[in-house]
Amino acid sequence: MELRPTSAGQLSPRDDHPAPHGRHAPLAAALTATALLLGTSTPALALDGCLVLLCLAAPSWRAIPQCVPPITQLWRDLARGRAFPSCSMAGGGNAASHAWASAPSFCPPQYTRIIDGPNGPRYYCDYAGAVSVSVNGGPFARTWWNMDGDTVTDFSPAAKAMLGRWDTRFDDDYAAWLASQPPAPPVESGN
Repeated sequence: MELRPTSAGQLSPRDDHPAPHGRHAPLAAALTATALLLGTSTPALALDGCLVLLCLAAPSWRAIPQCVPPITQLWRDLARGRAFPSCSMAGGGNAASHAWASAPSFCPPQYTRIIDGPNGPRYYCDYAGAVSVSVNGGPFARTWWNMDGDTVTDFSPAAKAMLGRWDTRFDDDYAAWLASQPPAPPVESGN
């Protein structure tokens, strides 16, 4: 099956292939596309960690109504210290893992806050942690999340090429942060 991006930013089957119909069509199309990315053959049967993996590999998990409850529960579970769910059907090189944020070393610069303290600067991250998704052994996406349920996803160049359209908030925030930085000092020549 070949996929093409739609004007709404979702992936759908080519016009010459039959498409799912009814109220589950958006989920079926999204899960089919993601299953193709992950190399699985039964996306509708994905449960627990498998559904989480499929949803986090989508161009925007919030745009898929069936993904919102399990991903929202994932953020609650991680905030409570529960383990990240696993998926035994993911196939080799397809996985997701969670790590807690730690500014400045493990936090994107646009979300790192610096507060001057009595003993020097203190670094804070706007996000509590990040879930990294790998597809075919390579980085695909990293979704940063906070305790309030806010998320932002950094898609890899390979993911962007594969998806065609994605939620650009991470890229937009980075571009705004970069534009706000002071210019680099001029380099003096040693003549």
